[in-house]
Amino acid sequence: MQVTSSVRAPLVTGGKKAKDVTQDICRQVEGAPTRAWVVGMIISLITLGFGAFCLGSLWWEGLGLWGLNKTIGWSWDITNFVWWVGIGHAGTLISAILLLFRQKWRTSINRAAEAMTIFAVLCAATFILAHMGRPWLAHWALPLPNTYGSLWVNFNSALVWDVFAISTYLTVSLVFWYVGLIPDFATIRERAKGTRRFVYGMLSFGWTGSAKDWSRYEAVSLVLAGLSTPLVLSVHTIVSMDFATSIIPGWHTTIFPPYFVAGAIFSGFAMVLTLMLITRVVFKLEDYITIAHIESMNKIIVLTGSIVGVAYITEFFIAAYSGVPYEQYAFINRAFGPYWWAYASMMTCNVISPQLFWIKKVRTSIVWTFILSIIVNIGMWFERFVIICTSLHRDFIPSSWAMFYPTMYDVGVYLFTFGFFFTCFLLFAKYFPVINMAEVKAIIKSSSENKKSH
Repeated sequence: MQVTSSVRAPLVTGGKKAKDVTQDICRQVEGAPTRAWVVGMIISLITLGFGAFCLGSLWWEGLGLWGLNKTIGWSWDITNFVWWVGIGHAGTLISAILLLFRQKWRTSINRAAEAMTIFAVLCAATFILAHMGRPWLAHWALPLPNTYGSLWVNFNSALVWDVFAISTYLTVSLVFWYVGLIPDFATIRERAKGTRRFVYGMLSFGWTGSAKDWSRYEAVSLVLAGLSTPLVLSVHTIVSMDFATSIIPGWHTTIFPPYFVAGAIFSGFAMVLTLMLITRVVFKLEDYITIAHIESMNKIIVLTGSIVGVAYITEFFIAAYSGVPYEQYAFINRAFGPYWWAYASMMTCNVISPQLFWIKKVRTSIVWTFILSIIVNIGMWFERFVIICTSLHRDFIPSSWAMFYPTMYDVGVYLFTFGFFFTCFLLFAKYFPVINMAEVKAIIKSSSENKKSH
């Protein structure tokens, strides 16, 4: 009888040592920008400029520039808001929950995922400010007393919960991300000279690498991970309450909180894959972002994609079982009404395409993973569009039925967030270490110790 043992693929390949990790990760921080980085930055800035024009025009002229109408008061802007918040979920999941469960495969991807979280949440906040129409009164959404010339906020409103949840999520994620950067800033500080040494010295907060420093670093990381973990569930649960607390058919349902959370993790992991595969090639980090990392993330995409598919089926069952004509019509209209193409795109991208990852050759293929990661995010955008537009464009009174058609300014504000996101991410990837050097070195050390013990 022949016994075969499954050997897990290494998380760092190429026989790297600690000094190799420092050299490889610091290379893009210390060297001149690559041509690919410059081209990407130019495209991002052009996109950001056009989007800024559309956003400025919107604030100057008013929300009438959007394609909203009497029936559809929420559409493109709220679709994009929920989409960006969802993308921000993977960073906290990779950093916090996988840290608590001591999953070592998170180490090469957690920092970029954390940065993605922060930039995605800022992009989501753009749509809150844009929808206000008067962003200079944004402080009215905060629980400030009348000394600021405004009334207390309505604490019964799910929209106010959004402000609290997302601002808390952004704050904790930002602190978590920065704390993880401190040891690597100190490493760059020791290699730098002149102004760069001063700047990275300030950023490293006097890190010396002593036992006390590392003890406090690990303690703070665990505390922040413990705080971040419930936020993964709470933030998108509260976003779902914007819909679930209404009486609109298709929205008034208790399945939304788990359904939104699963969909957020689903889309977030897809975006992390898209960004990390590009970073892997541009910065030549194939030995650190390995097939093992990609396969592990694809397995989570299969799981969360299957949960989302079950939620779609459950929604139809609940509508049919309810016996409420309005609810039943809402879902029939989603699948066969004027927006059938959006529903078909959603089902194809979110339910059918991720099932290809059951095939090992597909989930370990760089090309297939990159293509499917983009398809998943397209599908998740359509999911939010379907939930919002198809539930609103057919009102209770047929005389008020209407269709939504986005204008240049709808698309322009969306492009503004893309330009902002990729500009921030490119700056991060150039001037900050995109991979956590300290944690990768710890993996290499533990792997070498295990080999010696065997």
